[in-house]
Amino acid sequence: MLPVLAHAAIYKVVDAEGRVTYSNVKIKGAKKLDLEPADTSFGTGSGGETKRGSQTRTATPAGFPKVEASTQNQRDDKRKEILQSELDAEKKALEDAKKAYAEGESHPEVYQQKNANGTSKTFRNVPKFDEKMKALQTDVDAHQRNIDLLQKEMNATN
Repeated sequence: MLPVLAHAAIYKVVDAEGRVTYSNVKIKGAKKLDLEPADTSFGTGSGGETKRGSQTRTATPAGFPKVEASTQNQRDDKRKEILQSELDAEKKALEDAKKAYAEGESHPEVYQQKNANGTSKTFRNVPKFDEKMKALQTDVDAHQRNIDLLQKEMNATN
């Protein structure tokens, strides 16, 4: 399956005040930009194989600072320690968010309306309850997503 290539001319114009405008429609005084087509392969060849193996690597510049293995190991250990503490904090926050969700579920939103005879009747405020529960669920989902990402990051460091 071949990607569909779309090509559109892009024009650039700078007005008297120095503001730059880009457009796909020719504007008076605009210059057409010559742009290379975007690489839409996203790191894979036409058969789905990754291109990394076939790419040549650029050598590290001679003056580029090098880090000793022991220093890098200390950095990696510190990073793992930080990730673990963040993971522990997120697990605690998820536990708290789940408790808040359960508590919110057990306390529906209600309001009372007084009748003409002096009695009152209680009604559920369903939209307000749904809004509250949606916010609590969003909080639970965010903490779970953070935990998943932190664990993925920790697995990548091993």
